[in-house]
Amino acid sequence: MHFAPDLLDKLRNARHVAVFTGAGVSAESGIPTFRDAQTGLWAQYRAEDLATPEAFRRDPVTVWTWYAWRRDLMRKLGPNPAHVAIARLERLVDKVSVITQNVDGLHHRAGSSEVIELHGNIWNNFCSECRQPAAEIENESDVPPHCTHCNGLLRPGVVWFGESLPAPAWARAAEILEAADIFFCIGTSSLVEPAASMPRYARSCGRTVIQINPEATSHDEIAQYVLRGKAGEVLPALVQSAWPDAC
Repeated sequence: MHFAPDLLDKLRNARHVAVFTGAGVSAESGIPTFRDAQTGLWAQYRAEDLATPEAFRRDPVTVWTWYAWRRDLMRKLGPNPAHVAIARLERLVDKVSVITQNVDGLHHRAGSSEVIELHGNIWNNFCSECRQPAAEIENESDVPPHCTHCNGLLRPGVVWFGESLPAPAWARAAEILEAADIFFCIGTSSLVEPAASMPRYARSCGRTVIQINPEATSHDEIAQYVLRGKAGEVLPALVQSAWPDAC
């Protein structure tokens, strides 16, 4: 795989790399994208009708059971070469920050040390009433389990439709965009706001924007470099090309 020499030079000389990942990266680990996850017993539901506060208030058992099914699916899968290559960058660049729309925790498992989860983490829970966080529930007898603080119902620690992104995560993401030399946009579409506007903001801050995606998106118009292909193939090859003696 061939990469432009000036791209390799910019990567080698970067002091802070920001990596923004979307569903395409997790899909390469076998995790269905959010809207493709409805199979088997869940084929009768639309994901958009289950991932809302209103759906949880109306039928908490069904929503919790759906997320338990998704967790079981994810538990069998692991990081792919893209996750590993991103984590490996930390040994080659002074600072690497990951901003992700994914909720599966695979960046953590691959070894990335700073991961900003814009849409939360499916392995976390918090109380739907008092908002207190709760650890992952094992061998749950109640569906959904109850909060130990107020006896409210626990819910998955993810951002649902109609909810705002967590303010601390969004603020930290903005800080990263303003400080990083390079901004990777990997496996994301241009459909979900406000996260979809991040490549545009990075470009407006004068960052070098690199788009990696098998398909064309509107981010192609923003990026200085467009690398067409799967993240698990392009990223390891890019790191190998930039640092042939370190990999």
